[in-house]
Amino acid sequence: MRVIVLRYSEIHLKGANRSYFENMLFSNIKTALSGYEYTLEKSTTRYLIRAFNEDKTNELVDKLKNVFGLHSLSLANEVNSNIDEITQAALSYTKSDGSFKVVTNRADKTFPMRSMDVSAEIGGRILNACSYLTVDVKNPDWNINIDIRENGKTLIYRDVIKCVNGMPVGTGGKGILLLSGGIDSPVAGYMMAKRGMSIRALHFHSYPYTSQLAKDKVLQLAALLKKYSIHMTVDIVSVTKIQTEIHKKCPEEFMITILRRFMMRIAENIAKEKGIGAIITGESLGQVASQTLESIISTNSVVTLPMFRPLIGFDKDEIIEIAKRIGTFETSILPYEDCCTVFLPKNPVTRPKLKIVEKVESVLDVDELIAEALQSVETVEI
Repeated sequence: MRVIVLRYSEIHLKGANRSYFENMLFSNIKTALSGYEYTLEKSTTRYLIRAFNEDKTNELVDKLKNVFGLHSLSLANEVNSNIDEITQAALSYTKSDGSFKVVTNRADKTFPMRSMDVSAEIGGRILNACSYLTVDVKNPDWNINIDIRENGKTLIYRDVIKCVNGMPVGTGGKGILLLSGGIDSPVAGYMMAKRGMSIRALHFHSYPYTSQLAKDKVLQLAALLKKYSIHMTVDIVSVTKIQTEIHKKCPEEFMITILRRFMMRIAENIAKEKGIGAIITGESLGQVASQTLESIISTNSVVTLPMFRPLIGFDKDEIIEIAKRIGTFETSILPYEDCCTVFLPKNPVTRPKLKIVEKVESVLDVDELIAEALQSVETVEI
C-alpha cells in the first residue's frame, strides 16, 4: 500500500503536554489538505496518510511541506513485516545505476532480525537482483530506508523530503501582523507562524492617495501567507484622516513617527477586541528612520501589548532571501504605494525624543481620530 509518512520535529521535546501539540498538528494537517480524499492516522512519533488519490501526490506533498511542525515526509510503501515482502518493496525503489545503502530502523523489537542484519540481507538480495548496482555504506548515491513498525507493518522509502519545521500554528498564541505590502512584514508573519503563532493581518490604507491595486497586493500577500498560517483574516483600516491631520498640524519631520504611534494604538484596539495577545511588525533595527532605537521606543510607549519584531537583527539581504524562499518577494516588489509613502517627509526625524514627540502629538485629538479610523475597518477572510 502506498502511504505518505509524516514526521514532526520540536514536538519530540515536549513532555506531559506533548499530546496537545500533536493534536494541533493533526488538525492543521487536515485543514491544509481540505478538499482532498485521504485518511490520516496517528502513529508513534509520526502520521500516515493513506487512501489518497496518487494522481494528486505532488499536490499533497506541496501542501504538506508548508505545514509548520512537520520535519520531513516520505512517499513509502507499507507491507507486512516479513523479509520477502520487504525485499519486493525495496526493489521498487532501486535506480538504474549508482551506489546505495540500506538503512533499517527496527521499532518493533520483537522482529526476529536485528537492524544491521536486515540491512545486510536486503542489500544482498538487491545486489543479486540488480548486478549493475554497488553498495557504498559511507557515501552512497541514495539510500533505501526500512522502518519496521510495532504494528506488524514495515515502511520502505527512498527519499526524505524536508518540510518547514517549527511549531504547529495555534500553539503559540495569537498575534496581529502589521502587513504593509513591502518585503519585510510578510516575512515577519511567516517567522512568527513558524513559532506556532496564529496570525491575523492588519493593513492601513490612505484612499484616495493609495489605490485599489495597493490593497489587492496586500490581499495577495495574505493569501501567500495562508499557505503557512492555516487561516488568514485581514483587517483593512483607513488612516487618511489621521495623515491629513498630522500633515496639517505637526512638523513634517515627525510625520512617520506620529503615524506609527497611531498605527500601534489602532492595532492594540483591534487585538484586544479579538483576544489577540501581541503585535507583530517587520521592523529591522536601523533599516529606515522609523526603525531606530529611539523611534521604536516612541512607538512602543503607546501600547501595553508585547511587540514582536522577529526581523530586528536581520539585514535586508537576509530578509529578501527568506521572502524569495517563501514565495512573497515577487508580489512584495510590485510598484504599488502604501500609506507610509503618503506625505513622506524629505528629512524624517531619526532619533525622536519621546517628550518632544508627545508634545508635537498633543495638538491632535488622538482618541477621536482613532475612533473614526476604527469605524472604517473592513474585514476580509482569505
